[in-house]
Amino acid sequence: MLIRPSAAIRQNYNEIASLCQQTGEPVYLTKNGEGELVVMDIEAFTRREKMLQLREKLLGIERDRLAGARYYSSDELDQAMTDAIRAAQEKNHA
Repeated sequence: MLIRPSAAIRQNYNEIASLCQQTGEPVYLTKNGEGELVVMDIEAFTRREKMLQLREKLLGIERDRLAGARYYSSDELDQAMTDAIRAAQEKNHA
C-alpha cells in the first residue's frame, strides 16, 4: 500500500502520477494522519471498474441460479443449436 500526505499531490504531482502508472497501484493520500483520498492511474481504474461490473453480473447470475433459473452449458447450447439448424434444414427440404 502506497501512502503519502495530501500535500504531496500539490507539491509532487508528477511523482505521484508516475508512481501510480509504474506500480498500477492506488496511492492513498492522508491529511493529519487520516485517510483522505485515493489516486490511481486511469488504466488501473478502468480495469477495476470492468472487474467490478463483471463481478456484479456474475453475482446476479448466481442469485438467479440459486432462485432456480435454468442455465445451459456450452455443450448443451451447441447441441441445441445443431438440432435447431438440422430441423430448419429438414423443414426447407420437405
